Amino acid sequence: MTEDVWGPAFDALARDLTVRVEADGWRRQGELPGLLAGVRALVVRNRTRVDRELLEKCGSLRVVARAGVGLDNIDVDAANELGVVVVAPLGANAVSVAEHTLGLALAVARRTVPLDRETRSGGWRRTPGRELSGRTWGLLGFGATARAVARLARALSMTVLAYDPYVPAADAVTAGVTPAGLDEVVAGADVLSVHLPATAETRGLVGAELLARMKPDAILVNVGRGDLVDEDALADALVAGRPGGAALDVRASEPPVPGRLETLDNVVLSPHVAGITAESQHRIADVLATDIRAVLSGAPARAAVGTVKEAKP
Repeated sequence: MTEDVWGPAFDALARDLTVRVEADGWRRQGELPGLLAGVRALVVRNRTRVDRELLEKCGSLRVVARAGVGLDNIDVDAANELGVVVVAPLGANAVSVAEHTLGLALAVARRTVPLDRETRSGGWRRTPGRELSGRTWGLLGFGATARAVARLARALSMTVLAYDPYVPAADAVTAGVTPAGLDEVVAGADVLSVHLPATAETRGLVGAELLARMKPDAILVNVGRGDLVDEDALADALVAGRPGGAALDVRASEPPVPGRLETLDNVVLSPHVAGITAESQHRIADVLATDIRAVLSGAPARAAVGTVKEAKP
Protein backbone atom coordinates (compact mmCIF):
# COMPACT_ATOMS: atom_id res chain seq x y z
CA MET A 1 0.00 0.00 0.00
CA THR A 2 1.65 3.19 -1.18
CA GLU A 3 -1.02 5.51 0.23
CA ASP A 4 -3.12 5.78 3.37
CA VAL A 5 -5.62 2.96 2.84
CA TRP A 6 -6.95 0.57 5.47
CA GLY A 7 -10.08 -1.04 6.85
CA PRO A 8 -11.22 -4.16 8.73
CA ALA A 9 -11.11 -6.20 5.51
CA PHE A 10 -7.38 -5.53 5.24
CA ASP A 11 -6.88 -6.64 8.85
CA ALA A 12 -8.32 -9.98 7.81
CA LEU A 13 -6.16 -10.05 4.66
CA ALA A 14 -3.05 -9.35 6.72
CA ARG A 15 -3.65 -12.49 8.76
CA ASP A 16 -3.10 -14.58 5.65
CA LEU A 17 -0.72 -12.45 3.56
CA THR A 18 2.22 -10.21 4.26
CA VAL A 19 0.89 -6.65 3.93
CA ARG A 20 3.32 -3.74 3.91
CA VAL A 21 2.10 -0.17 4.29
CA GLU A 22 4.22 2.63 2.84
CA ALA A 23 1.67 5.42 3.21
CA ASP A 24 4.03 8.01 1.72
CA GLY A 25 5.31 5.72 -1.01
CA TRP A 26 3.51 7.79 -3.66
CA ARG A 27 5.88 10.66 -2.86
CA ARG A 28 8.85 8.48 -3.91
CA GLN A 29 7.86 7.53 -7.43
CA GLY A 30 11.44 6.78 -8.43
CA GLU A 31 11.83 4.33 -5.56
CA LEU A 32 8.64 2.41 -6.26
CA PRO A 33 10.22 -0.35 -8.40
CA GLY A 34 12.49 -1.16 -5.48
CA LEU A 35 9.69 -0.92 -2.92
CA LEU A 36 7.55 -3.24 -5.04
CA ALA A 37 10.18 -5.89 -5.68
CA GLY A 38 8.49 -9.25 -5.20
CA VAL A 39 5.12 -7.62 -4.48
CA ARG A 40 2.11 -9.31 -6.09
CA ALA A 41 -0.63 -6.83 -5.15
CA LEU A 42 -0.48 -3.02 -5.05
CA VAL A 43 -3.13 -0.86 -3.36
CA VAL A 44 -3.27 2.85 -4.28
CA ARG A 45 -5.54 5.85 -4.10
CA ASN A 46 -5.14 8.61 -6.70
CA ARG A 47 -1.58 9.84 -6.09
CA THR A 48 0.53 6.83 -7.00
CA ARG A 49 1.30 6.82 -10.75
CA VAL A 50 0.95 3.27 -11.95
CA ASP A 51 2.29 3.87 -15.45
CA ARG A 52 3.68 1.51 -18.04
CA GLU A 53 7.26 1.97 -16.83
CA LEU A 54 6.35 0.96 -13.28
CA LEU A 55 4.29 -2.01 -14.45
CA GLU A 56 7.10 -3.26 -16.69
CA LYS A 57 9.64 -3.00 -13.88
CA CYS A 58 7.43 -4.85 -11.41
CA GLY A 59 7.27 -8.27 -13.02
CA SER A 60 5.81 -10.01 -9.98
CA LEU A 61 2.79 -7.70 -9.85
CA ARG A 62 -0.51 -9.50 -10.44
CA VAL A 63 -3.16 -7.01 -9.32
CA VAL A 64 -3.45 -3.25 -8.82
CA ALA A 65 -6.32 -2.26 -6.51
CA ARG A 66 -7.58 1.33 -6.70
CA ALA A 67 -9.14 2.58 -3.46
CA GLY A 68 -11.59 4.84 -5.27
CA VAL A 69 -13.14 5.17 -8.70
CA GLY A 70 -10.95 7.45 -10.83
CA LEU A 71 -8.44 5.62 -13.00
CA ASP A 72 -6.43 8.47 -14.50
CA ASN A 73 -3.36 7.56 -12.39
CA ILE A 74 -3.35 3.96 -13.68
CA ASP A 75 -2.38 2.94 -17.22
CA VAL A 76 -5.12 0.35 -17.64
CA ASP A 77 -4.15 -0.34 -21.27
CA ALA A 78 -0.60 -1.19 -20.25
CA ALA A 79 -1.91 -3.38 -17.42
CA ASN A 80 -4.10 -5.23 -19.92
CA GLU A 81 -1.13 -5.84 -22.21
CA LEU A 82 1.05 -7.05 -19.35
CA GLY A 83 -1.60 -9.30 -17.84
CA VAL A 84 -2.06 -7.30 -14.63
CA VAL A 85 -5.58 -7.16 -13.17
CA VAL A 86 -6.84 -3.69 -12.23
CA VAL A 87 -9.73 -3.59 -9.78
CA ALA A 88 -11.78 -0.60 -8.64
CA PRO A 89 -14.96 -0.58 -6.55
CA LEU A 90 -16.99 1.51 -8.99
CA GLY A 91 -19.99 3.03 -7.24
CA ALA A 92 -18.83 2.09 -3.74
CA ASN A 93 -18.47 5.73 -2.69
CA ALA A 94 -21.27 7.20 -4.84
CA VAL A 95 -23.54 7.94 -1.88
CA SER A 96 -20.69 9.61 0.01
CA VAL A 97 -19.80 11.79 -2.97
CA ALA A 98 -23.43 12.68 -3.58
CA GLU A 99 -24.08 13.75 0.00
CA HIS A 100 -20.94 15.88 0.04
CA THR A 101 -21.86 17.43 -3.31
CA LEU A 102 -25.26 18.44 -2.00
CA GLY A 103 -23.69 19.72 1.22
CA LEU A 104 -21.26 21.90 -0.72
CA ALA A 105 -24.03 23.35 -2.86
CA LEU A 106 -26.12 24.13 0.20
CA ALA A 107 -23.12 25.70 1.96
CA VAL A 108 -22.63 28.09 -0.96
CA ALA A 109 -26.34 28.83 -1.35
CA ARG A 110 -26.75 29.60 2.36
CA ARG A 111 -23.31 31.23 2.81
CA THR A 112 -22.65 28.84 5.68
CA VAL A 113 -18.87 29.29 5.85
CA PRO A 114 -18.68 33.11 5.98
CA LEU A 115 -21.67 33.26 8.35
CA ASP A 116 -19.99 30.73 10.65
CA ARG A 117 -16.79 32.78 10.61
CA GLU A 118 -18.64 36.04 11.34
CA THR A 119 -20.74 34.50 14.11
CA ARG A 120 -17.66 33.04 15.82
CA SER A 121 -16.14 36.54 15.89
CA GLY A 122 -19.23 38.06 17.54
CA GLY A 123 -21.25 39.01 14.48
CA TRP A 124 -24.93 38.32 13.98
CA ARG A 125 -25.60 39.22 10.32
CA ARG A 126 -28.75 37.41 9.22
CA THR A 127 -28.06 37.49 5.49
CA PRO A 128 -30.77 35.81 3.37
CA GLY A 129 -29.67 32.66 1.59
CA ARG A 130 -31.25 30.86 -1.37
CA GLU A 131 -33.41 27.75 -1.54
CA LEU A 132 -32.51 25.00 -4.00
CA SER A 133 -36.00 23.53 -4.06
CA GLY A 134 -37.75 24.06 -7.37
CA ARG A 135 -34.57 25.03 -9.19
CA THR A 136 -32.55 23.13 -11.79
CA TRP A 137 -29.51 20.93 -11.11
CA GLY A 138 -27.19 20.25 -14.02
CA LEU A 139 -24.86 17.26 -14.14
CA LEU A 140 -21.71 17.06 -16.24
CA GLY A 141 -21.33 13.31 -16.47
CA PHE A 142 -23.88 10.66 -15.57
CA GLY A 143 -21.94 7.88 -13.90
CA ALA A 144 -22.60 6.39 -10.47
CA THR A 145 -21.85 9.53 -8.43
CA ALA A 146 -23.89 11.80 -10.71
CA ARG A 147 -26.85 9.39 -10.52
CA ALA A 148 -26.67 9.45 -6.74
CA VAL A 149 -26.63 13.27 -6.83
CA ALA A 150 -29.65 13.21 -9.13
CA ARG A 151 -31.62 11.20 -6.59
CA LEU A 152 -30.88 13.76 -3.86
CA ALA A 153 -31.63 16.73 -6.11
CA ARG A 154 -34.96 15.23 -7.15
CA ALA A 155 -35.79 14.72 -3.47
CA LEU A 156 -35.49 18.52 -3.18
CA SER A 157 -38.04 18.91 -5.99
CA MET A 158 -35.34 20.05 -8.39
CA THR A 159 -35.39 19.48 -12.14
CA VAL A 160 -32.26 17.53 -13.15
CA LEU A 161 -30.47 17.86 -16.50
CA ALA A 162 -27.52 15.66 -17.47
CA TYR A 163 -24.85 15.83 -20.14
CA ASP A 164 -22.94 12.65 -20.90
CA PRO A 165 -22.35 11.67 -24.54
CA TYR A 166 -21.26 8.16 -23.51
CA VAL A 167 -24.41 7.22 -21.60
CA PRO A 168 -27.62 6.23 -23.43
CA ALA A 169 -30.31 8.90 -23.08
CA ALA A 170 -32.72 6.19 -21.96
CA ASP A 171 -30.64 5.63 -18.81
CA ALA A 172 -31.15 9.25 -17.77
CA VAL A 173 -34.85 9.19 -18.56
CA THR A 174 -35.30 6.02 -16.50
CA ALA A 175 -33.69 7.82 -13.56
CA GLY A 176 -36.08 10.76 -13.89
CA VAL A 177 -33.38 12.96 -15.42
CA THR A 178 -33.55 14.92 -18.67
CA PRO A 179 -30.64 14.23 -21.03
CA ALA A 180 -29.42 17.37 -22.77
CA GLY A 181 -26.53 18.88 -24.66
CA LEU A 182 -23.64 20.60 -22.92
CA ASP A 183 -24.83 24.13 -23.73
CA GLU A 184 -28.36 23.43 -22.49
CA VAL A 185 -27.16 21.94 -19.21
CA VAL A 186 -24.69 24.76 -18.53
CA ALA A 187 -27.14 27.56 -19.37
CA GLY A 188 -30.07 25.99 -17.53
CA ALA A 189 -28.43 24.93 -14.27
CA ASP A 190 -28.83 26.77 -10.98
CA VAL A 191 -26.34 24.23 -9.59
CA LEU A 192 -23.84 22.68 -12.00
CA SER A 193 -21.86 19.73 -10.62
CA VAL A 194 -18.90 18.14 -12.38
CA HIS A 195 -18.51 14.34 -12.27
CA LEU A 196 -16.35 13.71 -15.34
CA PRO A 197 -13.04 11.80 -15.44
CA ALA A 198 -9.85 13.55 -16.53
CA THR A 199 -9.27 12.87 -20.22
CA ALA A 200 -7.86 14.76 -23.17
CA GLU A 201 -11.43 15.86 -23.95
CA THR A 202 -12.36 17.06 -20.47
CA ARG A 203 -9.25 18.76 -19.10
CA GLY A 204 -9.90 22.49 -18.92
CA LEU A 205 -13.51 22.00 -20.01
CA VAL A 206 -14.78 24.38 -17.33
CA GLY A 207 -12.98 27.47 -18.57
CA ALA A 208 -13.84 31.09 -19.28
CA GLU A 209 -16.16 30.28 -22.18
CA LEU A 210 -18.24 27.73 -20.29
CA LEU A 211 -18.36 29.85 -17.13
CA ALA A 212 -19.66 32.81 -19.15
CA ARG A 213 -22.64 30.70 -20.25
CA MET A 214 -23.73 29.92 -16.68
CA LYS A 215 -26.51 31.83 -14.92
CA PRO A 216 -25.18 34.84 -12.98
CA ASP A 217 -26.31 33.35 -9.64
CA ALA A 218 -25.49 29.71 -10.44
CA ILE A 219 -23.30 27.53 -8.24
CA LEU A 220 -20.47 25.39 -9.63
CA VAL A 221 -19.49 22.25 -7.69
CA ASN A 222 -16.50 20.15 -8.79
CA VAL A 223 -16.22 16.65 -7.34
CA GLY A 224 -14.75 15.11 -10.52
CA ARG A 225 -11.13 15.92 -11.21
CA GLY A 226 -9.30 19.15 -10.44
CA ASP A 227 -7.81 19.73 -13.87
CA LEU A 228 -11.27 19.89 -15.44
CA VAL A 229 -11.61 23.43 -14.06
CA ASP A 230 -9.43 26.37 -15.13
CA GLU A 231 -8.98 27.83 -11.65
CA ASP A 232 -7.68 31.21 -12.87
CA ALA A 233 -10.68 31.57 -15.17
CA LEU A 234 -12.99 30.55 -12.32
CA ALA A 235 -11.50 33.16 -9.98
CA ASP A 236 -11.92 35.83 -12.67
CA ALA A 237 -15.52 34.78 -13.26
CA LEU A 238 -16.43 34.73 -9.57
CA VAL A 239 -14.98 38.18 -9.02
CA ALA A 240 -16.94 39.41 -12.05
CA GLY A 241 -20.13 37.93 -10.57
CA ARG A 242 -20.82 35.04 -12.93
CA PRO A 243 -21.32 32.40 -11.61
CA GLY A 244 -22.51 33.35 -8.16
CA GLY A 245 -20.43 30.85 -6.23
CA ALA A 246 -18.34 27.70 -6.38
CA ALA A 247 -17.37 24.72 -4.28
CA LEU A 248 -14.33 22.61 -5.07
CA ASP A 249 -13.47 19.28 -3.51
CA VAL A 250 -10.75 18.55 -6.09
CA ARG A 251 -8.00 20.83 -7.30
CA ALA A 252 -5.63 21.06 -10.25
CA SER A 253 -2.73 20.59 -7.81
CA GLU A 254 -3.23 18.72 -4.55
CA PRO A 255 -2.60 20.09 -2.05
CA PRO A 256 -2.94 23.46 -3.79
CA VAL A 257 -0.85 26.56 -3.23
CA PRO A 258 -3.30 29.07 -1.69
CA GLY A 259 -4.36 31.66 -4.25
CA ARG A 260 -7.29 33.87 -5.18
CA LEU A 261 -9.96 31.21 -4.71
CA GLU A 262 -9.01 30.88 -1.05
CA THR A 263 -9.77 34.59 -0.49
CA LEU A 264 -13.33 34.61 -1.88
CA ASP A 265 -16.37 34.40 0.40
CA ASN A 266 -18.48 32.79 -2.32
CA VAL A 267 -16.15 29.78 -2.51
CA VAL A 268 -16.20 26.66 -0.33
CA LEU A 269 -13.22 24.32 -0.43
CA SER A 270 -12.66 20.80 0.88
CA PRO A 271 -9.56 18.55 0.61
CA HIS A 272 -10.71 15.82 -1.83
CA VAL A 273 -12.85 14.11 0.79
CA ALA A 274 -16.19 13.80 -1.01
CA GLY A 275 -15.87 10.03 -1.33
CA ILE A 276 -14.21 9.44 2.01
CA THR A 277 -16.60 8.37 4.76
CA ALA A 278 -16.29 5.55 7.25
CA GLU A 279 -19.01 3.69 5.38
CA SER A 280 -17.53 4.09 1.91
CA GLN A 281 -14.05 3.12 3.08
CA HIS A 282 -15.39 -0.10 4.58
CA ARG A 283 -17.20 -0.91 1.33
CA ILE A 284 -14.09 -0.14 -0.73
CA ALA A 285 -11.81 -2.21 1.52
CA ASP A 286 -14.21 -5.15 1.34
CA VAL A 287 -14.23 -5.11 -2.48
CA LEU A 288 -10.46 -4.69 -2.83
CA ALA A 289 -9.49 -7.26 -0.21
CA THR A 290 -11.91 -9.80 -1.70
CA ASP A 291 -10.54 -9.32 -5.22
CA ILE A 292 -6.90 -9.34 -4.12
CA ARG A 293 -7.50 -12.64 -2.36
CA ALA A 294 -9.28 -13.99 -5.45
CA VAL A 295 -6.64 -12.95 -7.97
CA LEU A 296 -3.74 -14.26 -5.87
CA SER A 297 -5.51 -17.59 -5.51
CA GLY A 298 -6.10 -17.89 -9.26
CA ALA A 299 -9.77 -16.87 -9.34
CA PRO A 300 -11.23 -14.00 -11.43
CA ALA A 301 -11.73 -10.54 -9.94
CA ARG A 302 -15.33 -9.39 -9.75
CA ALA A 303 -14.48 -5.68 -9.76
CA ALA A 304 -11.95 -5.77 -12.62
CA VAL A 305 -12.08 -2.63 -14.79
CA GLY A 306 -9.72 -3.79 -17.54
CA THR A 307 -9.91 -6.68 -19.94
CA VAL A 308 -7.79 -8.88 -17.67
CA LYS A 309 -9.89 -10.60 -15.00
CA GLU A 310 -7.43 -13.25 -13.81
CA ALA A 311 -3.74 -13.05 -13.02
CA LYS A 312 -1.16 -14.15 -15.56
CA PRO A 313 0.40 -17.58 -14.84
